[in-house]
Amino acid sequence: MKLIIQIPCYNEEQTLELAYNDLPRHIDGIDTIEYLIINDGSKDNTVEKARELGFHHIVSFKQNKGLAKGFMAGIDACLHLGADIIVNTDADNQYCGADIEKIVRPILEGKSDIVIGERPIDETEHFSWKKKKFQHLGSWVVRVASGTDIPDAPSGFRAYSRDAALRLNVVNEYTYTLETIIQAGNSKTAMSSVPIRTNPETRPSRLFSSMWRYMKRSATVITRSFIMYKPLAFFLSIGFLLMFFGIVLGIRFLVYMGMGDGSGHIQSLILTAILLMMGFQTITIGLLGDTIAANRKLLEDVQYRVRKMECGKSDEESKKLSGDKHE
Repeated sequence: MKLIIQIPCYNEEQTLELAYNDLPRHIDGIDTIEYLIINDGSKDNTVEKARELGFHHIVSFKQNKGLAKGFMAGIDACLHLGADIIVNTDADNQYCGADIEKIVRPILEGKSDIVIGERPIDETEHFSWKKKKFQHLGSWVVRVASGTDIPDAPSGFRAYSRDAALRLNVVNEYTYTLETIIQAGNSKTAMSSVPIRTNPETRPSRLFSSMWRYMKRSATVITRSFIMYKPLAFFLSIGFLLMFFGIVLGIRFLVYMGMGDGSGHIQSLILTAILLMMGFQTITIGLLGDTIAANRKLLEDVQYRVRKMECGKSDEESKKLSGDKHE
């Protein structure tokens, strides 16, 4: 049983040693533990520091591509390197390395394919009151969109079985955390959450410059992911709402016409026609989207099979597939 712990890095020369020293060297049930960093176009000496510390693998981008692309490049590399379990953690040592054993245990026991670490958000001192509330709100929205019960959706401390990793897809370029939960929920992947500990803050978050910007981009990711996997439910809801308002206005016009005052409310009749047409068109879009979503499921199944075949390639071929540079 082989575990690879991957760490996305962007200018992490100062904190990487902290994160590395906190990683487990042995876990019962795991034969081999290896460490991998994804160098996302760092301008400092992150790569040199990783070599000095003894990281087994380095995936490098020549320029910064963002957290989502870095995460998927790491997953791809881990799969080609033969990982049975992949753990993702942060280079700023936000998460307690000893808890890696806690998040891989449900996978080792065959209970889950994805395990997400639940941070003690309300007890985290460096989280502001506003950030705590937004974290809870965002996680609730993701639970509704995905049909899961994951309490800490933005957590990047997570473990994947090999099969779950082979099925992963991230379309947005911002973050993998929200989209992958919605994808897993809609594909009925066995997913669970375990409480974890966090370490004191070592540096400010680089994922967002302000809370409102983070909320805006996260809302975009959630909405897009929900539309991608459940287009019929999304567009039917909007379409029926538009038609409902159109019918209400139509009844209102008929009431006034019955009272002999219909000529003064022609605007309501025009708006009724517009809303009914918009509702019908929106429902039609939902039906087309549902057909596209069905084709997407077929393509994901093909991709899963292709990935399984690719992972059987030679080491030299595997290195070419895992990023701009793979050491």
